[in-house]
Amino acid sequence: MATPPSRAGTKGVPRARREEQILAAATEEFGSRGYAAASLPAVAARVGVTKTLLHQYFGAKQDLYLACLTPVGDRLVAVIRAAVAEGAATAAGTPLLVLRAIFTALEGRREAWFLVYETSLPPDSEAARRAAEYRAAVNRLAADGTAGLLAAAGHEDPLDADALNHVWQGLVATLVRWWIKHPDQSPDAMARRCARLFAVAAALAPTAAQGDVPGNPLGDRAD
Repeated sequence: MATPPSRAGTKGVPRARREEQILAAATEEFGSRGYAAASLPAVAARVGVTKTLLHQYFGAKQDLYLACLTPVGDRLVAVIRAAVAEGAATAAGTPLLVLRAIFTALEGRREAWFLVYETSLPPDSEAARRAAEYRAAVNRLAADGTAGLLAAAGHEDPLDADALNHVWQGLVATLVRWWIKHPDQSPDAMARRCARLFAVAAALAPTAAQGDVPGNPLGDRAD
């Protein structure tokens, strides 16, 4: 259990600022290496403090992970929900709104995306339970959004909706991974790139007039 907070910091750094530094370093460490491989000494070294101080501020490794996960998960669920609602209300391209919201929320801490999808957390831990809750919330939003896109295009096959949901979530994770490898790409640049890719995909998809395969519902609302 972490010690009660105080205003005192280390080396003249206010405690609140030091905690921000630790959380930023730990988020990058956990996100890039995973929970099991992440090293608390490495986190401490990034910040220039001791491992003992990490425990004093945040408790055990699981507690530190949870402290990193909670703001990330809360923000991702909130921005995805808002983007889905905006797309439904304005008939805008919901997939692009969601992607732009995700990129914007993750800017400055891109690896944080993977905290929600970490597989090496102790299964009975509070961190694992909370991560599962965030994944379930994102999955529900994705399922509702992809089903809505298909319904708007006149297709209500539940297996189509399930398949599109899986494709969409895999696409988002792949795009985030690509974005991490290209740190020069801003959220706006990524959103524009995705719009171009969606437009190409829509142009390549066969239309109903060309065969039995319907046009791409994502492309129909990508403008």
